[in-house]
Amino acid sequence: MDDRPVGIFDSGVGGLSVVEAFQRVAPTEAILYFADTAWFPYGPRPAAEVRKRSFAITQRLLEGGAKLVLVACNTASAAAIDDLREAFDVPFVGMVPGVKPAAAGSRSRRVVILATEGTFDGDLYARVVEEFGRGTVIVAVPGTGLAEMVEAGDAGSERSRLALGRALQGEMRAGADTVVLGCTHYHFLAQDILDLYPGVAIVDTCEAVAKRAKHLLDERDLAAAQGREGHLDLICSGDRGAFEQAMRRCGFARPALEAVE
Repeated sequence: MDDRPVGIFDSGVGGLSVVEAFQRVAPTEAILYFADTAWFPYGPRPAAEVRKRSFAITQRLLEGGAKLVLVACNTASAAAIDDLREAFDVPFVGMVPGVKPAAAGSRSRRVVILATEGTFDGDLYARVVEEFGRGTVIVAVPGTGLAEMVEAGDAGSERSRLALGRALQGEMRAGADTVVLGCTHYHFLAQDILDLYPGVAIVDTCEAVAKRAKHLLDERDLAAAQGREGHLDLICSGDRGAFEQAMRRCGFARPALEAVE
């Protein structure tokens, strides 16, 4: 048994969708979450910059005792996951757009991947589409500005639905029947998408990634002791008060919070 925390990071509140899923499948685990709000958003940043932040954050999580690192950000996973695995001697779990289940489940054979520019601009996304997207039209749709809306608390608003309509309406009219949420922030926009397009299938990989992390912990004898009460601690690189408010908007109570430079 290993009571050290699982490290999870993202540029903001998006990764809380993965935290929520992980808490369901591994309720005894301690979590150390790094919200890199001083560098939010990652999506428009150059891959090299996101990679540098990913290395710095991983180092901080390891200093905090992390036994596994879950990169709860599609952009950071695309930019850095392979390099992180080579550089650090702990297990890593990253986000991959759910092309495989989307292609398998689409009746119209037309699937939208809604993600940031940084997620599309990388070998990881290209490999996943090549491997699992054959026989299906896979359309990349940049969710420009959507993560910022979630961070600002606009999920569920008319503003977010208008932005989603502008992004998705062309592909919906072209026959797409499935939308893959390729950014963890977009988890909080799923209901808005369903309100706009009630028949659409939403593919969100947060649950699958959380289960993968739990499986790795069990496989490597890193799981926390049974009967232990898990908890969430938070490191925030930006304005701690603003992030606490964002957490509450996403349904999270205030955790122990440590501020870092």
